[in-house]
Amino acid sequence: MGSAPGEDLAGKNVVYGITGGIAAYKAPMIVRSLKMLGIEVHAVMTDAARYFVTSTTLQTLTGRPVFMDLFPETPAGPHEVEHIALADRADLLLIAPATADFIAKMAHGIADDLLSCVALATRAPILICPSMNVNMYQHPATRENIDILKKRGVSVLEPASGELACGWEGAGRLPEPRRIVAEAKKMLYQKDLSGISMLVTCGPTCEDIDPVRFITNRSTGKMGAALVEAAALRGAQVKVISGPVCVEYAPWADVIMVRSSGQMLDAVRENLESADVLIMAAAVADYVPETYRASKIKKGDKLSAIALKPSPDILSTIKPFKNDTLFVGFAAETENLSDSARGKLINKGLDMIVANRVGEPGTGFAADTNSGLILSREGVLDHFEQVEKEVLAHKIFDFIKERV
Repeated sequence: MGSAPGEDLAGKNVVYGITGGIAAYKAPMIVRSLKMLGIEVHAVMTDAARYFVTSTTLQTLTGRPVFMDLFPETPAGPHEVEHIALADRADLLLIAPATADFIAKMAHGIADDLLSCVALATRAPILICPSMNVNMYQHPATRENIDILKKRGVSVLEPASGELACGWEGAGRLPEPRRIVAEAKKMLYQKDLSGISMLVTCGPTCEDIDPVRFITNRSTGKMGAALVEAAALRGAQVKVISGPVCVEYAPWADVIMVRSSGQMLDAVRENLESADVLIMAAAVADYVPETYRASKIKKGDKLSAIALKPSPDILSTIKPFKNDTLFVGFAAETENLSDSARGKLINKGLDMIVANRVGEPGTGFAADTNSGLILSREGVLDHFEQVEKEVLAHKIFDFIKERV
């Protein structure tokens, strides 16, 4: 139960095509990131790509020969037709950067070099990342060619906007390597949660005292972000309701930002009906100020205490509207972990709860790992000790998958 984030990707083969644009300088970073996931990378360069990145660099990073010629003097293997062998080997064909010229070739079935032959022959999913001058990108011919490829099922990661190497401003920049790798990763993942709608709350809430001060907690949203990414990678539709955080959520999730516990309750109410699974990973404040001061409280105001009242209990409030939605809660405890979590499981109407130990080095808030246990109404499902949050997220979804 519970696979490591790269476990589903270990041994997968990405045939990585690099065409002749200035953004090819990012290719080594893309290769390195793919390799860190356990993916085998087979680099294919067009003639023009050699002007921007060397085959020696790519060969060193991939640990494999770099393919460049349609008719090589020394074939990669005996009795292999090179472009067919590469096409058949691919679990994914990634082309980044994809120039206007190469996109036109793909759209019209031109196969006059090694990479274009591979693109025509493969039956693997294809991801292209266009990169070019903004005027070239917006030209009707390029737009039509991209539309043709989309209709054929080719995935297109649209370029970013900003200052381009040619001096123009606008759309045409190759997305950053981590964004490209994230998209490739998603396309390679097994979609065992496809068709399931997830609503995930993340991060802390902030309860304002005055325009300067507020009550909050140590939550950073790391665990929530790991859950969001894992669910999206595995094919779920993910909506996030997040308190103030510095983490970035997976680019495929729909994110609703809130600040207070009251705002989070309202957002959960509004989105619960469409969710198959609700995961309450947010650390919602237990108490809020009784009154909000519109002006900053001055140091000399002789304020000796701040009157507090209980915050809205989100799970108790929405419990009557649960219906068939699977409710998964989180608990952060310093002691009596199992008993406290079991009590919350029953009292809040939960189907599962993840109980984390906090207050210890290397676990809980702001850490990269968690320790604790997962419970359902049948009992303890799993104990975990300093497990990376990304791994724990997949473990949690393994148990959720059995229940939806």
